[in-house]
Amino acid sequence: MTNETNETNELQTYAIRRLKAWGSPDELEQVAARSKQVADDEFPTEVRWIRSYVIAEDDGTLGTVCIYQAVSPDAIRRHAHRVGMPADEIWPVADTVVIRPDPDREPVAS
Repeated sequence: MTNETNETNELQTYAIRRLKAWGSPDELEQVAARSKQVADDEFPTEVRWIRSYVIAEDDGTLGTVCIYQAVSPDAIRRHAHRVGMPADEIWPVADTVVIRPDPDREPVAS
């Protein structure tokens, strides 16, 4: 984990693991909408959501690995608490290596 304070308020990139947080895609979608709204309205200079990868957990629930920019891990925790979702693990991202862009969603074959 990195320092809890950031004297310059410069945004840094973090990966957040949210373990077994949601029971269904609908529940996740509702919380995601609230997360974006809270970040935009209440943390506009402290937290910026970049993307999330939804994880199918072993017990059938859904978790996520989220990429955020924030001024500190504490800002991420405060945002998560305000939304009502976990922030089980927060890791500072040291660098980004992109071999290929994220794939576009394709329709499921019928």
